[in-house]
Amino acid sequence: MNVREFLEQHHVEFGTTPHRTTFSAQRLADCLGVPGDHVAKTVLLHVDGKPVLTVLQATHDVDLARARQALSARKVELAPESELGTLFPDCELGAVPPFGSEYGLTTVVDEPLTHDDYIVFDGNSHHEAISMSYGDFAAIEHPRIAELSHHN
Repeated sequence: MNVREFLEQHHVEFGTTPHRTTFSAQRLADCLGVPGDHVAKTVLLHVDGKPVLTVLQATHDVDLARARQALSARKVELAPESELGTLFPDCELGAVPPFGSEYGLTTVVDEPLTHDDYIVFDGNSHHEAISMSYGDFAAIEHPRIAELSHHN
């Protein structure tokens, strides 16, 4: 999925910002000079053996025990990085946009991110960021909302 084309097809406003290569959401925030709370990072989890894409603020980390409880799961664990290349073949490794539905996955957004008026995230690569309103993101993705994290 090309994120730009996907967003254009949904007729939503968004911006793109080329930037130096970054490999973490917090470094993306620093590079762009935006608050880490507005940078949406994606974390792939295995929830009872099934891949689930979670989206949270760059300033937060997934709390596996909290996620297990919030998702009413028996077992929640981080997916191995090697799985990202298989599930997201059109993305640079680790530069996964927050649209799990486009890859046949459930998307779960960490509740604190829902309070942001806009979000910034990797657009299939480590050198271009996409920014858009959180409301437009939610209208396109229809994510499940849960409390999954703790502040890092």
